[in-house]
This record gives sequence, structure tokens and C-alpha cells, in this order.
Amino acid sequence: MRVKDVMNTPYVVDKDITIAQAAKIMSDKGIGSLLYVEKKELKGIVTERDIIKNFNKAGKISRIMKTKVYTIGPKDDLDVALNVMKDNHVKRLPVVDKGELVGIITLTDLMANSEELNEDFIFE
Repeated sequence: MRVKDVMNTPYVVDKDITIAQAAKIMSDKGIGSLLYVEKKELKGIVTERDIIKNFNKAGKISRIMKTKVYTIGPKDDLDVALNVMKDNHVKRLPVVDKGELVGIITLTDLMANSEELNEDFIFE
């Protein structure tokens, strides 16, 4: 099974919003991350964990987001996604095709499709 078969539509913000605004969006939408894209370029990802760790701080998401974002292609196998997540200790991978953001795949998506994986589903 391929990443494109299980990926979801990511929630994207195109400006550097406040941490409080990000928390509200994530809560209202029931999502675990926001992708910050500026001029079609992926600038970073902010997750629930980032929000929780920095909730008492004022400022913009650019101060707390991860700017080193691991990505995957839509045609990659789910096993590749699992290995990228395991190797880099991340739970979410933006899906990029020809330089353009087309989706997001999460650890939850992989768990829901674990029967399709060739590897054991274990994080160290």
C-alpha cells in the first residue's frame, strides 16, 4: 500500500500566527499539527506537543515549530513512511510531490493500516 492511499489533507497556515491562535485552530479542528507554508514552501510544523510545552509563552509559531521537517512522497510504500518515522522519532510526515505539499500521514494512519506493513510496528 502506498502513502497516497492513506494520507490525509493537512491543515495549513500561511502566516506566522500566535501560539494561542494555533492552539485554538488545532482544538477546533481536532487535529494534532499545523503546517506553516509560505509562498508554497513548507517552513515548519507545529504539533500538540510544541503547543503544550510552550503554552504559557507569548509569541508566534515560528519560535516553537520544527523547521527541519521530514517528508515523504505519495508513491512511497507505508513501510518507508514507518522507517522514516522510526529513524527520526516523528509521528507525522508531510507528503510532498514535485515540491508541493499534497497531504500528511501520521503514526495513527500507519497503525490503522498495520496489516499492510512488512515490518513489526514497534518504536524503540
